[in-house]
Amino acid sequence: MRPALAASSDEVAGVRIPKTAFATRAAEYARAALEPVLVGHAHRVFVFAALAARRENRACDAERLFVAAMYANMGLSAAYARSTERYEVDSANAARSLLAGASPRVAEDVWRAIALHTTPGVPVHVSALAHLLAQGAGTDLIGMDYDAYTCAERNSILAAWPRGETFDEDMIRAIARGVAHRPHTTSGTWSADILARTDPDYCRLNFCGLILGSRWNQPGQGSAFHG
Repeated sequence: MRPALAASSDEVAGVRIPKTAFATRAAEYARAALEPVLVGHAHRVFVFAALAARRENRACDAERLFVAAMYANMGLSAAYARSTERYEVDSANAARSLLAGASPRVAEDVWRAIALHTTPGVPVHVSALAHLLAQGAGTDLIGMDYDAYTCAERNSILAAWPRGETFDEDMIRAIARGVAHRPHTTSGTWSADILARTDPDYCRLNFCGLILGSRWNQPGQGSAFHG
């Protein structure tokens, strides 16, 4: 059974939910386009990330963070069922379109954060927004920094947007449906593990195999000089 989504709240776990025009539109579009499991995930990611910003004393605009959280998985929606891009890039492009009326700097900050949020080790070096979005997603999905949040904070977030008893499998299936038609785009991301679990025919790209099987190693293609 899918968890019911909470009614709109002004504050959860001490974090105010942005009600700006962009934030409101982002939430509305997310609810219209995404499966409920992804919508609940998006809201929890925002609050976890906002709490992390407060804990780490990182300056991060709440509206940008909220839009990034709402749109981080937009590329998994039915609108991109024929896309050959990474779903993170589709999500980032969708967010940039939403923010067309904002400054280019704001739109690009959100674009980078979304595009990189599933690429381990990179977001922390890009921007506060990228780091916090990735951290919030990691907390909700795999319990990253779980103990850094108080029991009261976790309970407040779950009361607003329950994960539900089948969240784990529902989330895996939602991601799998969004990337099954573009398996080549999952290399180096969490989505590769999703397809390895859900698609018996999935064959993960192997970087060593790509090097060893490149055109440089085919007869007549190699250089006379080898590095």
